[in-house]
Amino acid sequence: MSVKQKVLGLTGDEAIAYAIKQVDPDVVAAYPITPQTIIVERFSEYVHNGEVHTEFVSVESEHSALSACVGASATGARAFTATASQGLALMWEILYIAASMRLPIVMAIVNRALSAPINIHCDHSDTMGARDSGWIQIYCENSQEAYDTTIQAWRIAEHPKVQLPVMVNIDGFVLSHTLENVSTLPDEEVKKFIGERKFPEVLNHEGRIVPLILDPENPLTMGAFAMYTHYFEYKRQQVEAMENAKEVIKEVGEEYAKISGRKYGLVHSYKLEDAEIALVGLGSTMGTAKIAADNLRKEGVKAGLLRIRVFRPFPKEEIIKNLENVKAIGVLDRCVSFGGFGSPLFNEVRCIFYDENVKPLISNYIYGLGGRDMPVAQIIDVFKDLKKTAEKGRVEEPVKFVGVRE
Repeated sequence: MSVKQKVLGLTGDEAIAYAIKQVDPDVVAAYPITPQTIIVERFSEYVHNGEVHTEFVSVESEHSALSACVGASATGARAFTATASQGLALMWEILYIAASMRLPIVMAIVNRALSAPINIHCDHSDTMGARDSGWIQIYCENSQEAYDTTIQAWRIAEHPKVQLPVMVNIDGFVLSHTLENVSTLPDEEVKKFIGERKFPEVLNHEGRIVPLILDPENPLTMGAFAMYTHYFEYKRQQVEAMENAKEVIKEVGEEYAKISGRKYGLVHSYKLEDAEIALVGLGSTMGTAKIAADNLRKEGVKAGLLRIRVFRPFPKEEIIKNLENVKAIGVLDRCVSFGGFGSPLFNEVRCIFYDENVKPLISNYIYGLGGRDMPVAQIIDVFKDLKKTAEKGRVEEPVKFVGVRE
């Protein structure tokens, strides 16, 4: 049975900041960048007011912010930061270090287009560029999910079978600056759910079993030089940890549902039971797509959709199970892969059906770059285009740009 909760009016940024306040991590390293700034700005107020015990570190760049988190997490502290766009790009070097050192850092990303030209609005080019950096990536549809996911992220990251950093992603301005009702748990319930950070035990160079943290009393070397005699095995371990994360995300979600009444999995399906055409996508746009599907259902069109919540690890089995009976699939990508054949989500969805007996017709619809709106009418047009594809029995134009002036 879920616990009694308090409803607060929060933007997406504020919802994440409030969740972090309830977690009360040991270290938050912060550098401002639109549209993320409100997260660390609001959290700094919690620090100033004495509502948390966190060490708040104001650094000179995003590269330094994640570097500070790496150092803190390696010594056993819970560490958090947040960024967007060029800030994430500036962290690039450290993204791989954090993941490869198996540090369970949590970072909020407020998705924003990459420059140039300078743009402060939403698309997914920042985190899609980081898709192979070894971080778990979770994309939220609304502020409620942003709050809930931020809390769950710690349990996922710190699980002994995972030990990987987690990105919690929300769409810039669409969610970050929009006020919504958010049901929040009591502080004590969040603390109880999170618990204490537990550390894997390893054999150190002195032949002793010690916790995997930097401790002068139990010397360890972390992130040292590795020749080809060992490097490959480290990478394979990361692959296995990422695969383990699928079940852990589901298990943590089930446990969270017991106290909150809200359940989250790897994917969210909508009206796919008898759907003949379906859209697949990430983030807030999929909430708008539900309205489009509802409107088409009234006209007798069997439309449905699948929101991919967890992009890394990629939920292959769940996607195939939900879409194997659909005739035509439209994959919505809010970013471009320059020189590639279609964009990242399209490529991955299309790829997993290669060895399947049933092969839906799959098209890529690139939309919303730089924050351009994707209204219901435009999504209905995409559905109607898919319907034509299903009727023809072939994909005539695999990659299309939606809402762009040609």
